[in-house]
Amino acid sequence: MMLWQVKNFQALSLDEFYQILKLRIDVFVVEQQCAYHEIDGKDKIAKHVFKVDENGKICAYARLFDFGDEHVSFGRFVVHPRYRKQSLGHELINYLIGYLEKNSKGLPIKISAQTYLEKFYKKHGFNRISAVYLDDGIQHIDMVKNW
Repeated sequence: MMLWQVKNFQALSLDEFYQILKLRIDVFVVEQQCAYHEIDGKDKIAKHVFKVDENGKICAYARLFDFGDEHVSFGRFVVHPRYRKQSLGHELINYLIGYLEKNSKGLPIKISAQTYLEKFYKKHGFNRISAVYLDDGIQHIDMVKNW
């Protein structure tokens, strides 16, 4: 049985961090053909949420942020291509929402979402709060989930 893990940067093993970077680069840079600054300095302040398969390979991942009294957020939401179409994205977002509900003092969750995922996030209670904008050449919108 695969379990979700939540770790701060210092608690990640070298292998875990390597797998996280590889997954993010494979999907966001290579698959989506988007050249951007993957090493952005935010990994050190994020909590890293991931699930590993029975072989110890990371199959889904996101990073969480606490913005004090304003809001909480997550980003770099990704499912390994081998695990798509298995509802793992829904499982990941449900885990993130549950984790934040317990640990965020009722603060709203604000995210920057690729526009093609708007319906996915709407199914989980997020509402669009911005016009479409480009982020690293990809169309995004801001979305929020209030409790």
